[in-house]
Amino acid sequence: MAQQDSSPLLIPFTVLGFLLAIGLIVGGLLLGTRIRDFKRADRYVEVKGLVERTVKSDSATWPISFSEAGDSLPDVYAASEKDKAAVLAFLKQQGFGDAETTLGSIAVTDRSTQMYNSNQHGPRFIVQQTITVQSNDVDKVAAANSHTADLIRAGVVIQSGQNSFGGGNGGGVIYKFNGLNALKPDMITEATRNARAAADRFAADSGSQVGAIRSAEQGVFSISAANAGGTGDDGGFDAQADSSIMKKVRVVSTIDYYLVN
Repeated sequence: MAQQDSSPLLIPFTVLGFLLAIGLIVGGLLLGTRIRDFKRADRYVEVKGLVERTVKSDSATWPISFSEAGDSLPDVYAASEKDKAAVLAFLKQQGFGDAETTLGSIAVTDRSTQMYNSNQHGPRFIVQQTITVQSNDVDKVAAANSHTADLIRAGVVIQSGQNSFGGGNGGGVIYKFNGLNALKPDMITEATRNARAAADRFAADSGSQVGAIRSAEQGVFSISAANAGGTGDDGGFDAQADSSIMKKVRVVSTIDYYLVN
């Protein structure tokens, strides 16, 4: 009777032992995974993927500022209107239509009313005007800009420098590239591919393999003159970009990869 009564008591202990063994195995596997993950977190490589594209500007803005000066305001204004007619005729000769030209406002300076002007010599009135050309034909704008000497020979005083009426980049042509958004997806993909290739080379040299991505930073797109040097990993600014028809689009992606054995 005693032997028959002890058999049912063995079953719970057997099940408990089996579950305890399973728990120890699973716990050991989880602990091993955590240890491996901890070690893996200490082993990673930071690489950069650089991509550059040379593109052509697709729009141009050309502010042509001119001025006349004298002591008689009606005479100065008449001379300025004569200059305006000469500029418009020049632009028409260069192939620009009315839709591509915009007449700016007229600025009149009376130097006698300037309280802090210690130099009272010279003409009293200065009349300035600006005619702005806007076109997607950047080659036509560049060609016309190269012939501005024709206006000077005709007696038109073209303004230049940062103080020119109407602003701009000193009165010169401003070239822009507006197709950046169309380039971004392919350039980002190529930059990521270049970064992975750099990580593979580093891993091969160190006897490791590239694992998953730890972190990634796309970087900043920059546009500079085509013949300009690098602007750095953070984009930067190229003061000559607006004056160049050909431009360089650049992006640098920074990616951290885990290294595994």
